[in-house]
Amino acid sequence: MSVWLPVAPCTPDGCARHTGAVRAPLTAAVLLLAGCALVLLGVACVPLVRLLGAAPRGRLTRRWARAVPRAFGVRLTVRWHAPEPATGGELVVANHISWLDIPLIASVLPGRMVAKSEIRRWPLLGPLAALGGTLFIERDRLRALPTAVRTVAAALRSGSRVVAFPEGSTWCGRNGGAFRPAVFQAAIDAGATVRPVRITYRTAEHRSGPAAGAVAFVGSDPLAASLWRVVRAAGITAQVDVLAPIPADGEDGRRTLARRARAAVLEPVDALLPRQTAVASDRAKRPAESVHH
Repeated sequence: MSVWLPVAPCTPDGCARHTGAVRAPLTAAVLLLAGCALVLLGVACVPLVRLLGAAPRGRLTRRWARAVPRAFGVRLTVRWHAPEPATGGELVVANHISWLDIPLIASVLPGRMVAKSEIRRWPLLGPLAALGGTLFIERDRLRALPTAVRTVAAALRSGSRVVAFPEGSTWCGRNGGAFRPAVFQAAIDAGATVRPVRITYRTAEHRSGPAAGAVAFVGSDPLAASLWRVVRAAGITAQVDVLAPIPADGEDGRRTLARRARAAVLEPVDALLPRQTAVASDRAKRPAESVHH
């Protein structure tokens, strides 16, 4: 594995704990079945949905994606701090906490996801992700980075919205990592805008600050364990803040653009809670456990 891959100071035992109310096992099991059934229904409908025009396809994607967290027992609130552009390519960048982040983003700004290339080889999900327009990147090889930048830039030039998690790994929501600059170079090359999105998870006991707890999907956490934690935890609300776009004109360079986007997304979160110290690498994730890029 490449030594330059991102690491996150988050572990399942240290971060993914829920201290609030919990649901009865039977209720949680019903939610788990409902959530998984809805996900599978969406996956099965991908070939048909792709036959629709852009507008109806976007509406159906948003409705399905909004229903997914609700099916798993997570409430959703959305706050728009700037209007959605009518047309044109746009790079959406967000902090990364959980597998729930993906349907949350799709519920407000559906687009082509950037994902690690291993997902293409997964049974069933890999071919369907490719059919859904996912942009796969070889993140383990530094030499493949220019090709990845060109691929994302071409998608942006074509007018597609591209969604990326530039931290490169999941964090528990108490703080976040640096935003990797490569994807921002693609926005500069394409002359696209960058749309920061902030994802925050709260419980009834932590309304004034982030408390990802049960939803955090970090380190070597198995997906099955994460799913069960989410449906068992009661009172979780996901808040999505769609922030003002940042022009990618290239004058400041990709690193400055990445820092500006990170400041918009993470600085309000960083100010609320102290940073952590334990380190667990995203490289510890087994390939079948995560869809993170």
